[in-house]
Amino acid sequence: MEKIRQGSLYGEAAQRIRTMIKDGRLKPGTRVPEKQLCEQFGVSRTPLREALKVLASEGFVELLPNRGARVVKLTRRMLKDTLDVMSALEGLSGELACQHVSSEEIDTMRHLHEQMITHYENGDLAAYFEVNQRIHETLVAAARNEVLLETYNNLNERVRRFRFSQEMSPALWEQVVGEHEQMIAALENRDSEQLGRILRGHLKHKLDRVAVDDTDSDELAS
Repeated sequence: MEKIRQGSLYGEAAQRIRTMIKDGRLKPGTRVPEKQLCEQFGVSRTPLREALKVLASEGFVELLPNRGARVVKLTRRMLKDTLDVMSALEGLSGELACQHVSSEEIDTMRHLHEQMITHYENGDLAAYFEVNQRIHETLVAAARNEVLLETYNNLNERVRRFRFSQEMSPALWEQVVGEHEQMIAALENRDSEQLGRILRGHLKHKLDRVAVDDTDSDELAS
């Protein structure tokens, strides 16, 4: 692994650890190997521990008194609570986007939507989920609200592996495509009420997958 160059050492270290958690190289519930990461990144313990403080504030790790840090386990209850909040944020972002979105951004989302369909039909689910995520990120950015964008991105980082990696049945696939088409149409019409309603319901199929058991101890499979 390439060593970190001088600059914001803890910021770069935080980004690398964040990526390692999201792609599964650091598993939920495991200790963060500080010594090993210091050697890989070419940094001392001080910037690494500052990075872990940042990640703890974002919900990626929990700090253990005098014992370093551990990757947070995402329980069904935590996931449901997070998706509840994200659903509300996406609804608000849609309402605001109708006031501020440009024609170019709408064209971008429609193009991404067409790409998403092509990737799914070709069986390239990794590309499908990547484009799906970009559609939602573009829409939230179009709200022109920095606080909303930062809050949404922080929450999305926590649950992205679950939200954008689940297998879908043909019926669910048709539902997702239909909702995306409705979203873009409402955005083109600047119908804030309709778009907000669609977006608040868009995560329902994800919430339904975790609504069976809300116990804090019910850990999700990674």
